[in-house]
Amino acid sequence: MSDDLKLSRRAVLAGSAAAAAGTLAAQARAEGDPLITEPQDWAMSLGEGVDATPYGMPIEYEGDVIRRNVPWLTADPISSINFTPIHALDGTITPQGCAFERHHSGAIELRKEDYRLMINGLDLQPLVFTYADLERFPRENHVYFCECAANTGMEWAGAQLNGAQFTHGMIHNMEYTGIPLRTLLNEAGYQGATEGRWVYVEGADASSNGRSIPMEKALDDVLVAFKANGEALRKEHGYPVRLVVPGWEGNMWVKWLRRIEVTDAAVESREETSKYTDTLADGTSRKWTWVMDAKSVVTSPSPQAPITHGPGPLVITGMAWSGHGRITRVDVSKDGGKTWETARLGRTQGDTKALTRFYLDTEWDGSEMLLQSRAMDETGYVQPTKAQLREVRGLNSVYHNNCIQTWHVNTDGSAENVEVS
Repeated sequence: MSDDLKLSRRAVLAGSAAAAAGTLAAQARAEGDPLITEPQDWAMSLGEGVDATPYGMPIEYEGDVIRRNVPWLTADPISSINFTPIHALDGTITPQGCAFERHHSGAIELRKEDYRLMINGLDLQPLVFTYADLERFPRENHVYFCECAANTGMEWAGAQLNGAQFTHGMIHNMEYTGIPLRTLLNEAGYQGATEGRWVYVEGADASSNGRSIPMEKALDDVLVAFKANGEALRKEHGYPVRLVVPGWEGNMWVKWLRRIEVTDAAVESREETSKYTDTLADGTSRKWTWVMDAKSVVTSPSPQAPITHGPGPLVITGMAWSGHGRITRVDVSKDGGKTWETARLGRTQGDTKALTRFYLDTEWDGSEMLLQSRAMDETGYVQPTKAQLREVRGLNSVYHNNCIQTWHVNTDGSAENVEVS
């Protein structure tokens, strides 16, 4: 713990008589607490052996930390979404078992032995790679967030879903292991020209989910990934191989990657024309809105993570991210944006295009709060309010809603989704 943090925490505690009284009360309870004074079953018998759970799973007491869906959002779960339980997580890395799913035709089962990746198109020698072939290329490890373009989309018209998991849970942040796409393109003889060149990528599932990516991005930081958080990709995340397109909308992170074609124009597929475009107030649509702008959300306190300890020291925490690069600052407001305090970042040097955890160590007096967070990235971009977004884009949009979110915290510590534009 840093000296600054020790001092700030000491100041919070020393400056509050209520906090001091709470500490004394805790000591008094401990003196007569049977969980302290009496032997407990877990200390009187043997536990499970090392092979009881060959693949480790969360303990049953954390059984509520799961992905959840909203049944009425889509007609069928085969082409649907579920949400990361961001309200129950801390740090930045999302466990694969909690990371949100988005499928267009369901999660398929594809063995490594049956996997093939074709690279073809302009200026290339057509090549086909097996999974074993990919494992022989030099690999890299990077932490990136993946956010669905529709994350927070239901909030355009007002406060809709009561929980950070549902308003902002179409996001995960994992360490990906893979091969830079430029390495495979070079293997196929690509000379590195970017002007007038695109890559079209498609998956092996029934939907194929084809997307066009400008060659500049393809040669920059795009990965062909086969591991996440140190282990094989999960089936729902594209096992055995997926594309990773850092900072850009999740629909472009094609799962079960089967083909990469170099073209001289965007293919204009369904997923980049009738879908994943932003309809403006006058009926026209913005196209090629790939980058996910700076965004943040308070995850605790929030509707699914209320304050249960009463007045006293309180840690307000949440996540911030930007597809443009690093998060440099996050401010937190307790009064709906009238005043702001700068939060402490969990890492002073955050990863680029990755989640950054923020904390505001404060004192809660038991009064109502309108909690907000506001992120800033290394380009100088500042997360906008709902009113600022609507002024530019109207009310027709679904995608790319990066507005400031508000939670109303009640005097009993419960919270609810409200709109403060």
